[in-house]
Amino acid sequence: MRILDKLVVRTFLKLFCLVLAAAPPLFVIGDIAENLDEYIDRGLTGAEVVQSYIYQLPLFVQWSFPVAALLATVFTVHSATTHREIVAAKAGGISFHRFVLPLILVGIGLTGVALGLSEVVPRANRISAQILRSETPGRSWRSDFVYESEDGYTWQVERLTAADGRINGLILERGPDHADGPLHVVAEAGRYEASTGWVLAQGYLRTLPNDSLVRTLEFDRLAVPDIVEKPNELLEVPPEPDEMTYAEIDRFADIIQRTGGDANELLVKREQKISIPFTTLVIILFGAPLATSNKRGGAAYGIGLSLATVLVFTMMLRVAGALGEAGAMTPLMAAWLPNAVFLAAALFFFSRVRT
Repeated sequence: MRILDKLVVRTFLKLFCLVLAAAPPLFVIGDIAENLDEYIDRGLTGAEVVQSYIYQLPLFVQWSFPVAALLATVFTVHSATTHREIVAAKAGGISFHRFVLPLILVGIGLTGVALGLSEVVPRANRISAQILRSETPGRSWRSDFVYESEDGYTWQVERLTAADGRINGLILERGPDHADGPLHVVAEAGRYEASTGWVLAQGYLRTLPNDSLVRTLEFDRLAVPDIVEKPNELLEVPPEPDEMTYAEIDRFADIIQRTGGDANELLVKREQKISIPFTTLVIILFGAPLATSNKRGGAAYGIGLSLATVLVFTMMLRVAGALGEAGAMTPLMAAWLPNAVFLAAALFFFSRVRT
């Protein structure tokens, strides 16, 4: 590695680590300020709040990666431009593209670290959520949800009232891997009875036995003794997308789609678990050529450029995500569109830099 490469990498990593250490506490302070009233209303102690935020640190570090990479890139390149180090490098036969190559290689490594964090963050968030669980204590009803039982049944429910064990708008499915074969039940209503278990009303049952002949039965009343879940067990709220790994989101989205639900929100979150870590590399590619301006301004210029970039990228991420959740574009496109736009802009700016 050249001496110049070592200088570039050392300067970048020094700034990156500085921002990475400073940014998470800012996220924590902002989140506490936003949710403090809620924590007080739920009677959480200071120790519980502190513990929950310790578990959320991987999330805040992951959020800080693109910001830290952008600031480190802008200040590294802008400082080298202002102090004529890039000019000296060019005079020695080193092009701008070669000058920033170490930053790109470091960016690839940081992207790998961010991808690793994307699997750690959901597990840490799940523990934090158990401490800061936002459901109302004593909740006795739930609406528009999907539930997968341990014995292979999938529920899609419009409304459940646990106090009287009543259920409305039920779609019940059993997959082909089940020992008794696939099953599909649609019922307008149902009720849990202590003696017989779940009893469904006004619907139809469809089975596919080994002879491959589909059998459909319309019923006014159907007892389902195989379903052992009680109403209170169905009140358990599933984890949020931020609390699920890529594989867990994929499985949960598949359940929703098989039962006729809209899984676009989950599918967008699933794709973003891959696209957002790559933002670190894209941001480095985007910020490097922009920072070659020799305008005076120093820190003000670097911070202003970085803030503008973060705001635009965040806005694009939210708008594209909303369009993906609404079905206006595919989840894959919604997740990767901001990266694609910034990468195209980065390549354009690189082509305009004098080498």
